[in-house]
Amino acid sequence: MTRIDFYLLSSDQPDTRLAYACRLAQKAWHKGHRVYLHCPDEAITRQVDDLLWSFRREAFVPHVVLGEGPEEPVACGWADQPGSYNDLLINLSDQPPAFFSRFQRMAEIVIEHDPVRLPARDRFRLYRERGYPLNSHPIRTAG
Repeated sequence: MTRIDFYLLSSDQPDTRLAYACRLAQKAWHKGHRVYLHCPDEAITRQVDDLLWSFRREAFVPHVVLGEGPEEPVACGWADQPGSYNDLLINLSDQPPAFFSRFQRMAEIVIEHDPVRLPARDRFRLYRERGYPLNSHPIRTAG
């Protein structure tokens, strides 16, 4: 059964959420995991793609926009299917992706901004009602 971790950031800035998703993807990749960042749409996918190149000057995260090149350890996309990825899913969408249960782990990144926080509460309730193992991690952010 998919383990679900909620990362609760002490920020209300959407950019902080995306940057944290990149950090999480980098950390997981360094540990040998394959990561799929599920975005709500193409615009956010492009933003995440750009951030994966620039969120840290010293960082390199081999990645691809799903379907636009050969598979890499990290992919981002908004498609209905995540290709062959099934290790770590980072959900940046307001809805749980239909395919989330095929992943070993899923990360939900929540900020103190109602358009993000309120749908995340609904997802938390849904996962809890379905019996998924849930963990919450409060994260203090700078600023």
